[in-house]
Amino acid sequence: MSTQKEPPEQATDEDESPIATARRQLERAAEHLDLSEGMLEQLRHPSKTVEVSVPIHRTDGSVEVFNGYRVQHFEVRGPYKGGMRYHPSVSAEECTALAMLMTWKCAVMDLPFGGAKGGIVVDPSTLDAQETEQLTRRFAEELREVVGPTKDIPAPDMGTDEQTVAWFMDAYSMQEGETVPGIVTGKPTAVGGTHGREEAPGRSVAIVAREALDYYDGSVEGATVAVQGFGAVGANAARLLDSWGASVVAVSDVDGGIYDESGLDIESISADGDEHGQLGAVDAPRQLSNAELLELDVDVLIPAAVGNVLTEENAADVQASIIVEGANGPTTTAADTVFEERNIPVIPDILANAGGVTVSYFEWLQHINRRSWSREEVNDELEAEMLDAWEALQAEVEDRDVTWRTAAYIVALSRIGDAMNARGLWP
Repeated sequence: MSTQKEPPEQATDEDESPIATARRQLERAAEHLDLSEGMLEQLRHPSKTVEVSVPIHRTDGSVEVFNGYRVQHFEVRGPYKGGMRYHPSVSAEECTALAMLMTWKCAVMDLPFGGAKGGIVVDPSTLDAQETEQLTRRFAEELREVVGPTKDIPAPDMGTDEQTVAWFMDAYSMQEGETVPGIVTGKPTAVGGTHGREEAPGRSVAIVAREALDYYDGSVEGATVAVQGFGAVGANAARLLDSWGASVVAVSDVDGGIYDESGLDIESISADGDEHGQLGAVDAPRQLSNAELLELDVDVLIPAAVGNVLTEENAADVQASIIVEGANGPTTTAADTVFEERNIPVIPDILANAGGVTVSYFEWLQHINRRSWSREEVNDELEAEMLDAWEALQAEVEDRDVTWRTAAYIVALSRIGDAMNARGLWP
C-alpha cells in the first residue's frame, strides 16, 4: 500500500536550517487543518528564550565563562519538557528548532507537555568531572526561576547523562530547601529515576519498525536491518529487533561499520563499544563506511547517529524499503522529497524515537504519585503508548493520503489546536 501520493515539496539541502525545516513542516501540515493564521503565528515562535552566563573555576585556577540557553516553545498542553545538552554547536537557533520539535513530539504521543531545549556551549571532553559538576550546578542556579516540576523539566541530551541531571536536581533542591526529584527526568534510579529510561528511545524505534514492517505486508521475523549509529538508541533498537527475529546485517559507530549479509551476532558486540569507535575490533566479513551503510539493500534502515545524513545527494542511492528515523532530523527536506517520489516510507523521528520523552513522562508521574514502577510496567506502558500513537498516524495516512511525517504533524497540530481553542488567548 503506497502512502506517498501528496505533491512533493521542492527543497534543496542548501536552504536547509533547523528552524526552516521545523517551520516548513508546520506549514505543510497546517494546509490539511483548519488552523487560524494567529495560531500558526504563535507556533512559529518560542514563548521564551533565556540566555545566561555560566562562570566556573577551572582546575588550573582560572575562571572561564560559558554561554547557556533554555528555549521554551509552547506550553498550552502542559509544562515544558526537553533535553539539556553540552556541545560546541549549542545556540539559541538550534535550541529553538529542537524545542519546536519537542512540542510536536509530545503532542504526537499525547503527553501533557510543551517543548523545550537548552544547553551550554562547551566541549564536555575538555572538562574534568569537578568542572562539569560546577558547570551544571551553576547552570541550575541561573535557570532556577524558569524551570521546575510544573514549569519546565530538563533531561539528559547530547553531552550530558544521568549524573549531570542528578547534579542539576541537587542544586535546584538545595536552593528550594527541599528535595525536588521532579525537576528533572533521566536521573539514576537511586534518586528517583525510572527503570527503562535509558533504553526507551531504542525500544520505541524497534516497536515502530516492527509495526511498519507489518503495515507494509512484511514481518519482523527475518527482516534485514541496517543501523547507522550503534549508540544508546541504535544499539537498543538493534538488540530488540534481533531478539524478535530480525537479521541485523550492519551497524556502525563514528569510525565506520561492519556488515554480514547473514546477520551479525548483535548480542556479542560489547556495550562498552557503543559510542567509542570500537566496532573495528569486531570480527565481521566486511568493514564499511557510514555512507556505504546508508545505501545497503535492506528491509529497514535506521539512521540513529546524527542529523542530516540522508540528503539530496545520497537519497537516490538508498535501497532500503522502509526508513525509521532513530536520530533527530536525520533526513533533510530535499531527501524527504526524493523518498516520497520513490515511494520509500519514512517513519519520522517525532514518533519513532519518542520513547525517551514518553518514559520521562512516566518518571514524572511516578514522582507525582510517589510510586515507583517496575521495568516490566514501564515497558508495557511504553508499548501501549507507542501503539496508540502509531494507530493515530496510520489513520491520517490512510484518510488523507499523506506521508507519515505529514501525518505526524497533522496529529500533533490537531491536538495543539484543540488545546489552544479550549484555553483561548490571554488579553
